[in-house]
Amino acid sequence: MATTDGPTASPSEPLGDPQPAEPAVPPDVPAAPADTGLAGTKAAATWTGLVIGVLVLILLLVFILQNLDQVALQLFFWEFSLPLGVSLLLAAIAGALIMALAGGVRILQIRRVAKKARSTTH
Repeated sequence: MATTDGPTASPSEPLGDPQPAEPAVPPDVPAAPADTGLAGTKAAATWTGLVIGVLVLILLLVFILQNLDQVALQLFFWEFSLPLGVSLLLAAIAGALIMALAGGVRILQIRRVAKKARSTTH
């Protein structure tokens, strides 16, 4: 007498119990965060901007105080001496003003084109 460990099946029958097809279930979606009732306000944005501004000013003050070596500057016919930190800060401010001027001119150009486009469509 022969014993078998597993089920026997004819070649036309699959081995084992037929498994029902599992339905397609979407993966677990995390629940939406609970509404805390705190909306972003203009006062909060202003406060955040103020704190960031104060931190930047503190970093600039530290930078200037660590770079107090005097440097001689010549601009056209003027010659003057400033601490290195102050002169670098003034150069950065001048660069920012030039970029703001260029950006402002571009914004004015875009506004002019948009106004012309609006007036021709109405």
